Amino acid sequence: MSTYKIIDHEYDVLVVGAGGAGLRAAVGLSESGLKTACISKVFPTRSHTAAAQGGISAALGNAGEDDWRWHMYDTVKGSDWLGDQDCIEYLCKEAPQAVIELDHYGVPFSRTQDGKIYQRAFGGMTKNYGNEPVQRTCAAADRTGHAILHTLYGQALKHKTEFFIEYFALDLLMKNGECKGVIAWNLNEGTIHRFRSHITILATGGYGKIYYSATAAHTCTGDGNGMVLRAGLPLQDMEFVQFHPTGLYGIGCLISEAVRGEGGFLLNSKGERFMEKYAPSAKDLASRDVVSRSIAIEINEGRGIGNNKDHVHLHIDHIDPKIIESRLPGISESVETFVGRDVTKEPIPVVPTVHYNMGGIPTNYKAEAITLNGGDKTVPGLMAIGEAACVSVHGANRLGSNSLIDLIVFGKAAAKKAAELIKKNTPHEDISKSETDKSLDRFDKLRNGNGSNKTSELRLSMQKTMQSKCAVFRTAKILKEGVEEIKKPFNGMQSITVKDKSLIFNTDLMEALEFDNLIRQAMTTLESANSRKESRGAHAREDYPDRDDSNYMKHTLSWQNGSEIKIGYRPVNLSTLTSDVQTFPPKERVY
Repeated sequence: MSTYKIIDHEYDVLVVGAGGAGLRAAVGLSESGLKTACISKVFPTRSHTAAAQGGISAALGNAGEDDWRWHMYDTVKGSDWLGDQDCIEYLCKEAPQAVIELDHYGVPFSRTQDGKIYQRAFGGMTKNYGNEPVQRTCAAADRTGHAILHTLYGQALKHKTEFFIEYFALDLLMKNGECKGVIAWNLNEGTIHRFRSHITILATGGYGKIYYSATAAHTCTGDGNGMVLRAGLPLQDMEFVQFHPTGLYGIGCLISEAVRGEGGFLLNSKGERFMEKYAPSAKDLASRDVVSRSIAIEINEGRGIGNNKDHVHLHIDHIDPKIIESRLPGISESVETFVGRDVTKEPIPVVPTVHYNMGGIPTNYKAEAITLNGGDKTVPGLMAIGEAACVSVHGANRLGSNSLIDLIVFGKAAAKKAAELIKKNTPHEDISKSETDKSLDRFDKLRNGNGSNKTSELRLSMQKTMQSKCAVFRTAKILKEGVEEIKKPFNGMQSITVKDKSLIFNTDLMEALEFDNLIRQAMTTLESANSRKESRGAHAREDYPDRDDSNYMKHTLSWQNGSEIKIGYRPVNLSTLTSDVQTFPPKERVY
């Protein structure tokens, strides 16, 4: 593709994505002396981590007795025993130190009266292996993600990370099954850049925008996952899509679990606190999939609120306005802005909304990407962290506030492992022209698309299919319909139209490239859900209501080749990493 000017770069490590995970990795890499680049399609502080309101979980014990082993039990249980226990042990054991480091970096955590980091209760977080709720979620009011993001960006700049902002990563550059870097499009100048690196770390976030109603930002298109699929590598556990129970009705904007952590509760049209019925112990602080399903049942059985009886009410009007002002200022603003209600006097209308993707690029606890070759095999030169990764602590249902600690712990782990693997001043291998051309041919084909299908129409078709065929409740009938329906927008790409042919800030082309990533993930999600004939955590099948450990205690792997999806499996690791804790054997998950 000689028509494109290609600019070459060489780095020890390349981080793709500048959210919480990518920035924490970049800080650790730069601190270790490795030549580090971080590329991001949006300005770092605009990353979706900014929207994480509730807090970050770690067993600090600042609000009462706590133990990382209790945190580990809650996470294994939250995963409905789909989580790898070596990874979960690593996450929970490393969490306290990771949070203390953030504090030292300058994250402005709220404080208790005696100056300790403030911790609130959060869904599924308990003491003594599943007993009463515990305050484990470290919070900077309800702006924790925002505070972490800004702090880490400052630290990355301090340690001389080189940023390439408003660069869109197109594809991985592979050579004999090893990742040698990425090819990217500079939106500002319209140039193509080839980044060669000894290790590429994908921190590109989730793919929530495969759904019509999602709390995710418009940037959440799972670009790293799309790149991995095109490289012939698998994604893992894509069927596990978490619905946040309290998306703002009609808007999708998330109303943080921090609200329930501070004492908020849900009511149906009869004025009943219905969570007692579904989770008699944890009530409104049950795990997110339990609360989401409970709300959905109330609506399905006719106890929803409003003209269409299609939502419920979240109440915090009983909480002292001073507490709301200090602990939940962002919530008050969001509700006032989007639905014009005063949370100190009126209820908040909410409905379950797609929130978090547990599936993604399979990795071990060191953040190394994995594929199958007779057993687990690491992909040399490739790592993944954050929501883009499936480090298998995601499991079937992530507990709220675990998602932020996941970013930090495994972002740090990726930096640590990369520093061990890379010898300084190692020369870079040449990338074959055919590998570059393969990516640019795809780019060029989309750019010059003169068909009859608009990206917006194909995307809407995909989102409506996912919303109706792969949401909170699933059956064989609707999933099979979805598997067939989703092929239509995928095949529709063959005759896509892109009106703008320019290369500088061409949003028309950008959306087409993002759709190419999204539709591949939609297909793997549907096929994975169709293949898992059980209910586990966030994957609920009305036709298979029980968890089936004998047949499905295993991770789903999905490969995409054209319109066909190949499904495979790898076992869940029930063994712990050390003797500091024993395996938690599977049992029924009740709250």
